[in-house]
Amino acid sequence: MKRARLILALVLIVAFLPPSLMLARRMLLDSRRSPAGAEVLVEVPKGAGVMQVGRLLKQAGVIEGPWMLALAARLTGQAGRLRAGEYSLGPAMSLRQIVAILAAGRVVLHQALIPEGFTLEQIVDRLAGLRLLERDRALELARDPAFIAGLGLKGDSLEGYLFPDTYRLARGLGARAVLAALVRRFQQEWEALDPAAQALGLSRREAVTLASIVEREAQVEAERPLISAVYLNRLRLGMKLQADPTVLYGLSGTGGGPTREDLARDHAYNTYTREGLPPGPICSPGLASLRAAVRPAQVDYLYFVARGDGSHAFSVDYRDQVNNVIRLRRQQRGR
Repeated sequence: MKRARLILALVLIVAFLPPSLMLARRMLLDSRRSPAGAEVLVEVPKGAGVMQVGRLLKQAGVIEGPWMLALAARLTGQAGRLRAGEYSLGPAMSLRQIVAILAAGRVVLHQALIPEGFTLEQIVDRLAGLRLLERDRALELARDPAFIAGLGLKGDSLEGYLFPDTYRLARGLGARAVLAALVRRFQQEWEALDPAAQALGLSRREAVTLASIVEREAQVEAERPLISAVYLNRLRLGMKLQADPTVLYGLSGTGGGPTREDLARDHAYNTYTREGLPPGPICSPGLASLRAAVRPAQVDYLYFVARGDGSHAFSVDYRDQVNNVIRLRRQQRGR
């Protein structure tokens, strides 16, 4: 009670006496609810006035009352400049510090790891799980031709262009800003790779599509350029790519291997039944796969088969491929 009367007295002094009383002003701005206390997350909604923000901080146990924040903001000239967002604030902070944080928009940043090879939906699900965007809105935007064109891309989806990386993002940005940030990272990395893609006669979309297949096929880093070379060699000779990951993607699957029935089902992404690259990327490739797509190994390989340990056996002619398959199957049966 005694503390509350002291605070009320300070408020009245600062509010009604001339501004020359700098001591009272300083005492108010430097006041804290307690000398210690854990910080808590406080979310300030868009359009919130200073009194509404003050009430939120009082409910969170950060300040004594909303008028404290309102007066401190007015005295520092920040009453109309408090920004929306999620903040980490505590009762051991002075009113001066709290106002400065709110006015500068020093919001909490959340770490979001986007792994190589994630599909568009997997990326959106991860970001939605961290409350960094709203899932349905993000998927709607990611398939909106106008939004995609506004980002400088072509196609009917952002599949493949949400660059895998570790991001630090604030809540409340919205799906539009978050998706744009991931696309900008892709564009930054792509700029250095574009000349190599042009030298191969690949458009950006073709190169990213190839890179996405490499991403799904390769587990051993050194094999990425070899796998890229196999597919580019097959494209050059007019051979079907016969890439299992594209078949699975077209069937909305991401794991395991396709069955014989899957391979026979014709759809736009079935590279066993259709020639050339699929219509677009099947996941977001990382930088290593993007590099491999535009800088393939200088080899004549046309085939590869998984050894079962993440690596592959490569061959130039079909007879060697068949022999590799038989040999590896025998080894697997033996194990």
